[in-house]
Amino acid sequence: MAEIWTMGEMIVEIMRQRPDTPLDKADTFVGPFPSGAPAICIDTVARMGHSAGIISGVGEDDFGKNLLDRLSGDGVDCSLVLKNKNISTGCAFVTYFQDGSRKFIFHIGNTPAAEAKAPDAEAIKGAKFFHIMGCSLMANADFGGEIIETMRRFAANGTKISFDPNIRPELLGDSRCKAYIDEVMQNTSVFLPGVQELLDISGEKTVETAVKKCFENPKLEIIALKNGSKGCRIFTREEEIPFGIYPVEVKDPTGAGDCFDGAFLCGLIEGRSLYEAAKRATAAASLNTAAFGPMEGKISVENVEKMIRENPEIQ
Repeated sequence: MAEIWTMGEMIVEIMRQRPDTPLDKADTFVGPFPSGAPAICIDTVARMGHSAGIISGVGEDDFGKNLLDRLSGDGVDCSLVLKNKNISTGCAFVTYFQDGSRKFIFHIGNTPAAEAKAPDAEAIKGAKFFHIMGCSLMANADFGGEIIETMRRFAANGTKISFDPNIRPELLGDSRCKAYIDEVMQNTSVFLPGVQELLDISGEKTVETAVKKCFENPKLEIIALKNGSKGCRIFTREEEIPFGIYPVEVKDPTGAGDCFDGAFLCGLIEGRSLYEAAKRATAAASLNTAAFGPMEGKISVENVEKMIRENPEIQ
């Protein structure tokens, strides 16, 4: 049985080769690259040496093969990934700009992942974390409902819920998504937002008041606040632990937060301190940004430990 499970989209990314190339003009793309926030996160878990599983779906096509080959090859349990011969694997077209911003065109609303159903209790017994991505809740409202039902089953088994809101404006739509996010927040033990996501979900105007508001939830234990090039801040009710970033030449920021999530959860189930968990999560995220492609960073236990060892001044 996997220690950490997730449920959500498995997609490929087709990426502009050069920055500042708009998506409405003819130019070159590269790819496909295996992607999808849940897939990136859970692949990181496997590469960090922990048992990992994903509940999802792909088409019986070459993009689906691309995803299954990568995740299965890295050790992710894909036994609950459906294969559909009638629906194509989801994809996203992506372009980057010199200021660090990105623009996406998603084709994931009606994909095989949306056909995945909540597994029975025996299939998910013994899991330590069920990780939810907000983008998966929003892409397809019916599928979002299946994720909520799956969360309830995991929680009933004693599994802790972790949540990265990962809000993408391109995916906002159905009003049910707000209700889904509210229910997930009520069940979350480990919350991993970006700064704006924290403010938006809490309805507060400052990080400090937002953190205090979130901790009104008695189930919430940890907030890992991700802030890109400014590092992260880990909060509990008793303390705040800031951590910086590791020096790398950034080639592609996509997926860094998802890698952070996976490595941070691994640190928690290893019994590490929050500071040590943040170290490893930041190192994994940094390694991912150093490669072009959303999950192409050279993440491994050895490379994460090497980055930490070679940069003792980072704290």
